[in-house]
This record gives sequence, C-alpha cells and structure tokens, in this order.
Amino acid sequence: MTDAPSRPPAKPEARAQLQPAPRFPAPAGPRTATRAQRTALLAGLGGALLFCLWLFQGILTPFVLAGVIAYFLDPMATRLARIGVRRGLGAFVLVFLLMALGLVAVLLLYPLVLAQVGILVQRLPNYIAGVGTLLRDGLERLEEALGPDMVDQRLRELAINQAASMLSWLGTATTRLIGGGFALFQVFTLVVVVPVVAFYLLRDWQGMLGRIESWLPRKNAAVLRQLARDTDRVLSAWLRGQLLCCAALGVFYAIALQLVGLELALTVGMMAGILTFIPYVGSLTGFAVAVVLAMGQFGTWNEVMWVVGIFVVGQTIEGYVIYPYLLGDRVELHAVWVIFALFAGGVAFGFLGVLLAVPIAAALGVVARYWLRRYLESPLYLDPPRTGA
Repeated sequence: MTDAPSRPPAKPEARAQLQPAPRFPAPAGPRTATRAQRTALLAGLGGALLFCLWLFQGILTPFVLAGVIAYFLDPMATRLARIGVRRGLGAFVLVFLLMALGLVAVLLLYPLVLAQVGILVQRLPNYIAGVGTLLRDGLERLEEALGPDMVDQRLRELAINQAASMLSWLGTATTRLIGGGFALFQVFTLVVVVPVVAFYLLRDWQGMLGRIESWLPRKNAAVLRQLARDTDRVLSAWLRGQLLCCAALGVFYAIALQLVGLELALTVGMMAGILTFIPYVGSLTGFAVAVVLAMGQFGTWNEVMWVVGIFVVGQTIEGYVIYPYLLGDRVELHAVWVIFALFAGGVAFGFLGVLLAVPIAAALGVVARYWLRRYLESPLYLDPPRTGA
C-alpha cells in the first residue's frame, strides 16, 4: 500500500480562517439604564467634581481665569473664523490684545494709585480730625434738636472715637492691599500661565464643546443641550451687564469725584466700579468710603452732600439706563441669588469659589426653572382637588 500524497501545510492566514470563531453569549434583548444607574452616575460625577475642586483648589485659579477669558473671547474668535481667519491665529491675536490692554492699564493706573495711597498715609491724621470735628458738630445739632436725654456727651465721644478707628483701619488696610497687590495675585501666574492656557482653550473651544456633547446620554441629549444653551444665554447676558456696569460706573465715579475735588477720587472710583461685580454691595461700599473721605477732607456737609448726590446719580444710571436699555430682561439672575452664591463660593473655596460661583448659580437657576416647568405641567400640580366626603 502506497502512502497518500501529503498535503502542503496551510498558510497561517488559512489556519486562522479555519479556526472556529469564539462564541460570545448573545445579548438577551435591548438593555436600558435603570433609575439606580442614572442616580449613581450623577452622584459619582458630582462627587468627583467636588473632590477635584477640594484637592486642586490651590492650583485651579489660573486655569479657571483662563477659562473665563476663553469663554468671553469665544464669540469674537468665532466671528473671525467666519470671515476666513484661522481659529489658532484669531485666538492668539485676541489673547495677545487682551493681555496687552491689561498690561497698559496696570502700567498707567498702578503708579497713580500708589501716589494716592501716599496721599492717604500722609493726610490720614487730618482726615481723622476732620471726621471727628464734623461728627461732633452734627451730634451737637442733634442734641439741640432732640434734647440731652437722647444724645449725651458720652455717646458723642463714642461715635467720634469709633469713626476715627474705622478711618485709621481703612488707611492701613488700603496701604497693605495696594503695596502687596502683586504678591497677592502672583505675577508669574497671571502673566505667563493664564495667557498660555487661555490661548489653547480658545483655540480648541468648539472642538471641546463638540466632544463633551458627544458624551451626553442619548436619551437626554436634547434636554441637556437646551439647558446648556439657556445657561450660556443667562451667563453671557449677566457677564456683559456686570462688565458694562463696572466699567461705566468706575469711570463715572472717578471723574465725578475728581470734579468735586476729592483727593482720592481715582482710587474710590476704581474700587466702587470693581466691587459693582457684587450687586449693591460694591456700590454701598464705595458710597461709604467716599462719604467718610469727604467728611475728613472737606469738613463741611455741603461737599459731603455733593458726594452723596454723585452716588445717587450713579445708581440711577445703573438701574434705569444700563440694564433696561442695554440688556432688557435677558439677565435672569436675581441679585440676592448672586450675592449668596459669591459669598458661599468664597467661604467654600476662596477666590476660586468666587470665580466659579456665578456660572454654577446660573446653571442651577436654569435647572430649577426647568424642573419648575415640569412640575407645573405634571399631575402633581394639575390633579383636580378632591370633592365630596
């Protein structure tokens, strides 16, 4: 018997094709996420976000500042891209111009502010004496009008001493703040890290938003996109309103107080304008500081009333011109909600919390209004009341 002719060995590709395919269990019907899984996902994301904020809060401030800059400049970068400017080039030009404008403002204003702080330190004893004299005259007139039973000498001396202590503390605190301002804000971080990070965020802003949108759960993607658009509308309108108010009121207060003759008009105007970012709190702080400085400098009530009138006009411009005519009803963040968010963020995470407070407050406000609409359309609200026994 002759042996059968041997077959040539099969090629590796053929052997791979001859091997049986691995068997996987077939899916048992379509799977859907349960309520427990959705709740666990939301809780896990929220907990991870809070943990990261707590763990990295010491280094997140420049990155959040860069994100704010990128968010603010994104509409202009988009317009440049529509007319043919490459996104990277447009982002570089916008960030460079913003940083150059900030540097010029610092170089021009910081020496002026330092000079005014020198005036404050030099004339602080005269200011304290002027405030004491004016308060003493006012309390004596009040005593003549109400009688010694209502206003006595001890109350007058207590009020004068407290006013002098407050003015002395104000001068010391202002000197320390201005003198150590650069150390407080960390020059290297602001000048180097923030512009670089802002450039990369602005260049890739649309791509990052598209990637995040692709990760949204498909079932709720439409609702989440609408909530994001509503949050962006509210937040951008609020930011535009606050920037307009800060710039307009800061310039107005500085010029008007300078015309009245207040020696520290530039510092008070800048402070009042910047603090206008906090609704009502900034204006009241600037008003109180300006009135006390006017009392110490002028020593008469006529000039003090001019300062009071300037702040009344400033609040009128803010309430009846800037918001109604420039923003209308697009700002849907209540002042009390903003104040609470700013103070809560500051207590929880310091300056980083202040930066994140308004975006988080805007998002929570949009979500709260969405769930309120859902409730008003649900049987929980629309069920008719029970009748009969």
